[in-house]
Amino acid sequence: MKRLIDLCAATLLLTVLSPFILLTAILVRIKIGKPVFFRQQRPGLNGKPFVLYKFRTMTDAKDNNGVLLSDNLRLTGFGIFLRKYSLDEFPQLFNVIKGELSLVGPRPLLMDYLPLYSEEQAKRHDVRPGITGWSQVNGRNAITWEEKLQLDVWYVENHSLWLDCKIMMLTFMRVIRPVGINNANHATMPLFRGSEHHRDA
Repeated sequence: MKRLIDLCAATLLLTVLSPFILLTAILVRIKIGKPVFFRQQRPGLNGKPFVLYKFRTMTDAKDNNGVLLSDNLRLTGFGIFLRKYSLDEFPQLFNVIKGELSLVGPRPLLMDYLPLYSEEQAKRHDVRPGITGWSQVNGRNAITWEEKLQLDVWYVENHSLWLDCKIMMLTFMRVIRPVGINNANHATMPLFRGSEHHRDA
C-alpha cells in the first residue's frame, strides 16, 4: 500500500510541479553552474546503495592547492534559498518513482556512516529511506546525531500510514515556516563520527 501511494503521489507531484522544477533547474544552471544536479551514492533499504538526486546548492570553489573549500564557503545565497524551502529535494521524486526512496522514511545519509552505527541505530535501514522523515519534522539539523538517529529508529518501530500522513503535514508546515536548517557552525550537519557508546565498544 505504501509503495503504491508513493508511486502515485510522486508521479502526480512531478506532473503538477514540472514547470516549477524546470524553472528551478534553469536558475541553478545560471546562478550556480553545471552540473545542475547533485548526485551521490547513499544507502537505501537494508543498506543497499543507490544514487540520490538533488538540485545543486554549492559551487566547486577550491583553495590555492586545489582542495574544495568548506561547505559554508561554497554554499551560495541561491543555494541557501533552495535548502531553506527544501526546493533542492524535488529531483528525489525520481528516486521515489524508481523505488529507491519513499516519500516518508529516515533520510538516507552517507555510505561512510554504515560501519559507525550501533546495532540499534542500524535499524534505520530496515525500511526504505524517505525524502522527509520523523527526525526532519522534529528538529532537522538543529538536533544532535544521537537524537536524530534515535528519532529515525522510533519511526522504524512505529511507522504507519497515519504517522506518514502526520509527517507529511508537518513537513508542509516546516517548508512554509523553515526551522532547524543549519547546525551551529555548519551548512547542514557536522560529520557523524559514531556514538560514544559505539566508539568505546
